Amino acid sequence: MTTIAGGTDTLTRDALTVLQPGFTGTSAPDWLLRRLGEGLASVGLFGRNIASAEQLASLTAQLRAERDDVLVAVDEEGGDVTRLEVRTGSSFPGNHALGAVDDVELTRAVAHELGRRLAACGVNFDWAPSADVNSNPANPVIGVRSFGADTDLVARHTAAYVQGLQAAGVAACTKHFPGHGDTAVDSHHALPRIDASADVVAARDLAPFRAAIAAGTRAVMSAHILVPALDPEHPATLSRRILTDLLRGELGYDGLIVTDGMEMQAISATYGIERGSVLAIAAGADAICVGGGLADDETVRRLRDALVAAVRAGELPEERLADAAERVRRLARWTAAGAPTVALAGEPATPGHPEVGLIAARRALRITGGDTFTPLTEAPYVAALSPVANIAVGDETPWGVAAELARLLPGTETGSFAGEDAGRAALVAAGARRIVAVVRDEHRHPWMTAALDTLLAARPDTVVVEMGVPQSPPRGALHIATHGAARVCGRAAAEIIAGATGE
Repeated sequence: MTTIAGGTDTLTRDALTVLQPGFTGTSAPDWLLRRLGEGLASVGLFGRNIASAEQLASLTAQLRAERDDVLVAVDEEGGDVTRLEVRTGSSFPGNHALGAVDDVELTRAVAHELGRRLAACGVNFDWAPSADVNSNPANPVIGVRSFGADTDLVARHTAAYVQGLQAAGVAACTKHFPGHGDTAVDSHHALPRIDASADVVAARDLAPFRAAIAAGTRAVMSAHILVPALDPEHPATLSRRILTDLLRGELGYDGLIVTDGMEMQAISATYGIERGSVLAIAAGADAICVGGGLADDETVRRLRDALVAAVRAGELPEERLADAAERVRRLARWTAAGAPTVALAGEPATPGHPEVGLIAARRALRITGGDTFTPLTEAPYVAALSPVANIAVGDETPWGVAAELARLLPGTETGSFAGEDAGRAALVAAGARRIVAVVRDEHRHPWMTAALDTLLAARPDTVVVEMGVPQSPPRGALHIATHGAARVCGRAAAEIIAGATGE
């Protein structure tokens, strides 16, 4: 273990230890390295910090040169939410595609390969998987990040994902406790409320977390949601009833509890990040995730000082902060010890299965009209009916089928359309070319349905690719549901459209 620099008292060191801050840039700033020397034990990485696998490995080596047991965390779910491949799109389909296949060994293998790649870059803590049961089809923030709407399916795949990831030596962080699937509000923007009864929450939403705990998940992330049946006053992240009485007590969980990002409006707009962080630790959380938006030394100083002041004022028991810090260090010891990699299905842990993501994406396709469809031989026009991406996904990650179709059918052109005139504008842009219309969660966007109606009325031979949750009835000459918008999902769909399956 690294010796903490002299002059940092135990209370201040513990306050730093429970923070998981972010930073800007692709190398560690001096302030972050200094904080690691003072007791900071975790660092969160985002898309802005990652340019390539080689650069990421260099960055994590830089962090470990300052503190050898540092926890390096990243929000890498695969699928729509990727940081490792933020500029290209993920090599792995997300949870919804894996749930559509419903092969737990495949899910385990995908998570293991993803974990292997993270570990090779020096990342040892993944804020994944999402164990949310997507029971509300209108959910604006979970959707394809969930394995599905069936509790048992979500539970078995959550367990498999945890096992696969941790078999590669990367700590899993199962989220968003006690379940973010029955919401119609994005907690990045406001505080969602789930009005289900305690019995429904227990039977529907908690089961995947029970499965994750049984599978040995090293961390659980709290949700910024209000569940009155469990606690009528406090959102889960700030609720002792939910984090301590339910998660620790009833569910028997003894690992690390991490908050979702404290800058999210569900917490910051009501409590502020300093007060929210104090209340979260007091409620039973062990680590404060911050850095998606606020990523500087001043944020770390503010949160550290708020925690120290709360202890000195008697608002936060010193023993609770010390317990939280020790749980962080315990996980750091697990990762620093080189958590043993485990072979899956009789295969060696290395060199891995580099094509398993594409294999899974192909198996996840659901095709309607394929029996009568003649693959395209000429370059089409791809009309991407593009909704606003939620913050977890981000706008910077490319999605769709255009790039892969251009590779298979050179000359393919594309345009992005939205709003009430999207259909007419797409028809004009396409001209005489065959149209491939790409949608994402059509059922949540009436303008998207209207645009498809316009396209199909004028051009019945339009191919439709749904890259979100497939809730709307299939239509078009060929309808492909990919169950996610990862790069490999786009490739799998493009192969069908161009008749190049398995290429």
